[in-house]
Amino acid sequence: MTVPVEEIDLGDLSLWVDGPPHAIFDRLRTEAPIHWSEMASWDGEPGFWSITCAEDVHAVSRDWEAFSSERGGILAADHSVPIEFQNAMFIGMDPPRHDRIKALFQRGFTPKRIAAHEDEIRAITLRVLDQLEGRTEFDLVADVAQPVVGRVIGSFLGAPEEDDAMWADFANRGLALGDDELQPEGEGTVLELIEKGVMRVIEMAAERRETPTDDLTSLLVHAEVDGERLEDYEIASGFALLVAAGNDSTKATYSSGMLALLREPEQMQRLVENPEMIPNAVEEFLRLFPAFAHFRRTATRDVEMHGKTIREGDKVILWYPASNRDETVYACPHQMDIERTTDHQAFGAGGRHFCLGTALARLELGILFTETLKRYPSLRLAEEPDAVRSLFANQPRSVRVTVG
Repeated sequence: MTVPVEEIDLGDLSLWVDGPPHAIFDRLRTEAPIHWSEMASWDGEPGFWSITCAEDVHAVSRDWEAFSSERGGILAADHSVPIEFQNAMFIGMDPPRHDRIKALFQRGFTPKRIAAHEDEIRAITLRVLDQLEGRTEFDLVADVAQPVVGRVIGSFLGAPEEDDAMWADFANRGLALGDDELQPEGEGTVLELIEKGVMRVIEMAAERRETPTDDLTSLLVHAEVDGERLEDYEIASGFALLVAAGNDSTKATYSSGMLALLREPEQMQRLVENPEMIPNAVEEFLRLFPAFAHFRRTATRDVEMHGKTIREGDKVILWYPASNRDETVYACPHQMDIERTTDHQAFGAGGRHFCLGTALARLELGILFTETLKRYPSLRLAEEPDAVRSLFANQPRSVRVTVG
């Protein structure tokens, strides 16, 4: 029996067992493009408005004065990550604070710095693939994606390799938002992860003050805007944001993209035979499988949208798996088309919070897909994987493959 649209609760984790509930998103875009969920299954959590159409996600993303990142948390559940920590990251700020902090971090993501890292990214990828030599079965998540993305963002930030496992744990558990396997002890463990991560970054910052290097952490320690330098807590929270996004986003898109290719081997063969198509295919994977399912805003005043009144203080969630499959924007939106040229919202939908690491992510994903398919042109899916059951992290738990 079809549930009345007004009874749909997108905060219900049972809807997310197999990943984003695309059939429900399809209904909402058509029947209720602005939709209220009570979030009844989360004790003490406020309800929220869902934004599912691409045009509306774009509009809300650009209107920070009406839809604030700073006034409330940026995640669906208030208690998932402490609000104070969310607001200490520039993604959880509004102007002018946001602009000042992000401007300093942007200095580490210039085209020149990213291009200079290309050889290192390829070397890391090849080294990880070399370690699989002789194996007939492995997991593309645990054995390829995680070690590659962890070392790439670690080397970019200047974190030593021995810290990679700690930062991977920080990202995987910290962003799980509801997955009992990744958060077996509940969200309380997230605070411990944050405290441990912050202390480690403060140690690194002190080392860079004593002995400057050419990595991003050193750049942040010594950078100035209008004569002001970043405080330790600003460096630590920004570092945590970058290491979490750098670990989880690229891993998610690579794993989901490879899974899609394994399910459609003729498409995989096209990329094996035509590697020049991989950059465009990466954009399609980003559209179909945005790594993060949502970000949240808080209304600063009453706003009318599609005949609904969003009241001041109401929570508003931007659902990227929905907006990236908007049938008014994309022909056959659920179909993988590696030649599609339409833009997407996987890195955000414009405005001040557009992803800082977009160029680095595209470079890293291009290398990962290219080198994986070159080394293993005949991979087969060993078993159907489970999805991470989360309102935020959009990715398979594992992708086990056999070598053909």
